[in-house]
Amino acid sequence: MTSPSFDAEEFALTEQLIRVGHSPDPDDAFMFYALAKDKIPTGPYRFTHELVDIETLNRRAFQGELELTALSLHAYAYLADKYLLCSCGASMGDNYGPMVVTREPATLDQVRRQTIAVPGTLTTAYLALRLCLGAEFEHVVVPFDQILDVVEAGQHEGRRIDAGLIIHEGQLTYADQGLSLVVDLGKWWRQTTGLPLPLGANGIRKDLGEQTIRDVHRLLKESIQYGLEHRGPALDYALGFGRGLDRAKADHFVGMYVNDWTLDFGDTGREAVRRLLEEGHRAGVIPKLVTPEFVA
Repeated sequence: MTSPSFDAEEFALTEQLIRVGHSPDPDDAFMFYALAKDKIPTGPYRFTHELVDIETLNRRAFQGELELTALSLHAYAYLADKYLLCSCGASMGDNYGPMVVTREPATLDQVRRQTIAVPGTLTTAYLALRLCLGAEFEHVVVPFDQILDVVEAGQHEGRRIDAGLIIHEGQLTYADQGLSLVVDLGKWWRQTTGLPLPLGANGIRKDLGEQTIRDVHRLLKESIQYGLEHRGPALDYALGFGRGLDRAKADHFVGMYVNDWTLDFGDTGREAVRRLLEEGHRAGVIPKLVTPEFVA
């Protein structure tokens, strides 16, 4: 792979700080491995990394704190004035995605009347479940990495919990805690629309200017490509963020969310984002219809 060369005469001599936010989970870690571990030249840009849960990143993006940040596509509907969507870095659920799980087998109709632990109301998982259920539902916001435990326990901070909306590696480990799958929202979306479910993307701040946006976007794609071409070391790094995953499961999970979709949304991925935002608006979940803008 040929890394981009930076001409010292082309750029200012002072470093430009690019603060990066992403989730502490294996697929995001894999994606940013090359940047986090200085595996590719970054020229005049100095990248620092902040690893926090996606709902926190969604909320922080309203203040535009980070130059480059992971975003839920649901949250992007409220942030299109501040961020462009990177054409690379997508997390696509291609006939799989967030899941609703319960302690005992249940139907969707039963879940509609239950209290569901969710990882945040700006997550795409929450939006997809609202669309799937066709109505608002009783919910409690719980950190994503605690949802399996609170469903198993049946309560969180004194509130009854009947079901959980799980994201990240919980999609592979829920059965280890004896929980039952009610619906896979990625499968539901595919059956409903014929499209993959666009869960997350990387947003880059619009006020950085055309040159910086282009350079940072290119470096993000280089990092993703580097991880895919150096899968062993990148997976070793990602394993540090794989709660409860052995190497085989971590490799499987990374393959679910770092793949050809991640290198470029493509026409189908862009249409999936547009359709998700349109359906969210039609259902009254998203107040304003947003046309997604991608880095060229």
